[in-house]
Amino acid sequence: MSEETMSMEELDEAVEKSFDTFKDDDNIWVKMKKAMDEKEVLTVTTDKAAVKGGVTVTVDGKRAFIPASQLALTRVDNLEDYQGKELQVRVIEVSEEKNRLIFSSKAVLRDSAKADAEARLNAIEPGTILEGTVDSIKPYGAFIKIDDFITGLVHVSQISAKRIKDPSVVLKEGETVKVKVLNVKDGKLSLSIKALTAPQAEEETKSEDSELRHVKIPKAEPLVQNMGDLLKGFKLN
Repeated sequence: MSEETMSMEELDEAVEKSFDTFKDDDNIWVKMKKAMDEKEVLTVTTDKAAVKGGVTVTVDGKRAFIPASQLALTRVDNLEDYQGKELQVRVIEVSEEKNRLIFSSKAVLRDSAKADAEARLNAIEPGTILEGTVDSIKPYGAFIKIDDFITGLVHVSQISAKRIKDPSVVLKEGETVKVKVLNVKDGKLSLSIKALTAPQAEEETKSEDSELRHVKIPKAEPLVQNMGDLLKGFKLN
């Protein structure tokens, strides 16, 4: 049907449909802004074409970019592994003026890892012995990094059996230490180094004391002998 043979009502309907389609295409920015504000997780498939510094995704006719730094939790060296791949992403930047739309898979992975870490943290029981590295030192104690998402605090009073004023006297950043879990509360991990070293020192002291108690001291030869023993074997003329 040509425009000449359309009724005014039919023409208005066709124009309205065309306008609706136009608004849908243009509203990709509104949709993406809403998705970013609501931290919505989108499932996308990356384009197979290679680009510098990352990969691209086409959503509703609009091209979005995922930088290499936003593809994974760790460094990505081979971008070909992420071309034509289905990913879960979040929108992290929307700019209609700059025609700029940026997604992040790392943000989704980080949220998942944090949720997993929270579950693992809540499963840790007091008395558990863990190994970590000294992440930072403060006047009030040292933060021990158990993994990328779990960090606990060793209060200055729990660092050494000896009283210390400055944790850096005993610890240094990057050092690997074993710690004992004292408490897990409100997502915070309270740790102790002293709880592991003090009992050990105490046991060593007890062991040394025990050895001393069981040492048999040999009896000394008598310094003075009786006259009979001194004269034994001598003949008197």
